[in-house]
Amino acid sequence: MLLVNNTLLLIVSTIIAVFMATTMIFIRVRIAQKPTSVKKIILPPILMSTGALIFLSPIFRISPIEIMEAAILGIIFSIFLVKTTKFEIRKNEIYLIPSKSFIFILLGLIIARTIIKLMIGSTVSFGQTSGMFFILGFFMIVTWRLSMLYKYQKLKKQIDEKKHTC
Repeated sequence: MLLVNNTLLLIVSTIIAVFMATTMIFIRVRIAQKPTSVKKIILPPILMSTGALIFLSPIFRISPIEIMEAAILGIIFSIFLVKTTKFEIRKNEIYLIPSKSFIFILLGLIIARTIIKLMIGSTVSFGQTSGMFFILGFFMIVTWRLSMLYKYQKLKKQIDEKKHTC
């Protein structure tokens, strides 16, 4: 019975992850059509931070070592997103350049997530695994968005300098 529940939870959580990744792809394409802003860059991790409320429930609590492991893995996973996120200036506005590799990176992250869940799912409870993946995802998003903010600020400075010299 327990094996069936864990398998079912793994399947359902993977389907949800695929749905979320697909949604992200469509959102990313739509976002690239409009200029970006600091608000658009920093809002996703701020909104995601509300998910930390899961840790109020004892089922999702993880040890400090597991927090550190998940955070480090999230930062490592973010490297792929950081490297492929580029901006461009058009008409004194900053736009996100859609990356063709973004889809493959998201799919790769889903596959890696599923493999990790399979590896640790037999030794770590579903709640703890969920908590670890929240931490992993949060650190991945925060690292990526901080990188985006840095790149955005550099381009914004270029635009401002250009305006002052004209």
